[in-house]
Amino acid sequence: MWQAIQSRETGRTPSNSFANQLKSRRISSLQLSNRKDFVSPHRGSVNSLQVDLTEGRYLLSGASDGSAAVFDTQRATDSEASGLIAKHKCVFSVDKGHEHGHRFAVSSAVWYPIDTGLFVTGSFDHLIKVWDTNTAQAVVDFKMPGKVYRTAMSSLAMSHTLIAAGTEDVQVRLCDIASGAFSHTLSGHRDGVMSVEWSTSSEWVLYTGGCDGAIRFWDIRRAGCFRVLDQSVTQLGVRPPILKHTAVNSKVSADKSSSGGKNRLKPLQSKHTGSQNMKGSSSAKALVEKSRQKRLHPGMLSTLDRATAHYGVVTGLKATNDGMYLLSAGSDSRIRLWDTQSGCNTLLNFETGRLHTSKAIQMATSDDPALLFVPCMKTVKAFGMWSGRTTLMFRGHYESVNTCCFNSTDQELYTSGADRQILVWSPGGSVEGEMDQDEEVAEDKDNWSD
Repeated sequence: MWQAIQSRETGRTPSNSFANQLKSRRISSLQLSNRKDFVSPHRGSVNSLQVDLTEGRYLLSGASDGSAAVFDTQRATDSEASGLIAKHKCVFSVDKGHEHGHRFAVSSAVWYPIDTGLFVTGSFDHLIKVWDTNTAQAVVDFKMPGKVYRTAMSSLAMSHTLIAAGTEDVQVRLCDIASGAFSHTLSGHRDGVMSVEWSTSSEWVLYTGGCDGAIRFWDIRRAGCFRVLDQSVTQLGVRPPILKHTAVNSKVSADKSSSGGKNRLKPLQSKHTGSQNMKGSSSAKALVEKSRQKRLHPGMLSTLDRATAHYGVVTGLKATNDGMYLLSAGSDSRIRLWDTQSGCNTLLNFETGRLHTSKAIQMATSDDPALLFVPCMKTVKAFGMWSGRTTLMFRGHYESVNTCCFNSTDQELYTSGADRQILVWSPGGSVEGEMDQDEEVAEDKDNWSD
């Protein structure tokens, strides 16, 4: 540790590189925290966790008992063991006893991305509620056609305040907070939509995963989805490089075609007249099919694509922070990495075990190192995002784990499950401990030589 600090002071290590090295060391040493404990007020399975995007301080949770709670991750409310264990009780909570509370399980709870003054909850009582954090009152309600599985808001949105809602209905609905009404209805899935995720590179692009095994890409400025992922359309590894000599080759081919076009004109005309009768029937059928597709509405045309991304329900979606890739989990116990530009399956083999088959899961990612945290029944596994290998495994829950939430500010991982608990996984040791350890190692070295 001292060597890294010295190289930073002398300018040999850039500031960004030094910060990434420190974060990588802290993330690789994650373990169950013995200094921080969340006192859960929930009496049911905790289904959703999210840290606010503005301060990285407040943790929002939603549970099956119809309650939602907010925790302060940096300021403890109580302590135990002579101050060694910090107890974090919820700042406030809303439950069934609240006048505006949900009557059934809260399946999703997300923060308003601009500030912590609002948060959104979705429930199995067919309602999406927008809450005022300061007054703990519901300010907007949206009545949905079925159980709400997942809600999401774009972290990049500057032109809209839309809530994407996936329900047991086949249509994805976008709820506008400003107007209090539905602004879009996206049709294309053949079964309920269990997972929704906004793109991290565009405020207009939405990813949805359905119970029909399909993952669809939507541009909310146009009708119909513009891409349906197919697990059989693959590319090996990361996206292919861009060809540098494409423009030069196109110019050369254009010159050749213009120079030799006059000499080849007569044979081409003779071949065209000879094959015109043979291709007449096939071209007529193609024209009829093309005209029929043009008459279809773009939304109806997208429903004709029956490609599937998983053999079963798509239970989770997570976009990388750069927006270049999309990670998906399914009830077939498979995790797939997709290239968002080409829509291809990268064929990366994740060493997974068993995943949830009947309910949505929440995955989390970290940048450096690039890790994917996935709930795998009673454990949480951290996979290398580009290798698919299991690098870390977290055991601490007594029942199945539902959610993972990574706090990049403190390099902490929060997990929750059916045991009603919210566990904190923090870096082991401290910077001072690592410095003392480096000093001990330096003192053990001999200063004499032959």
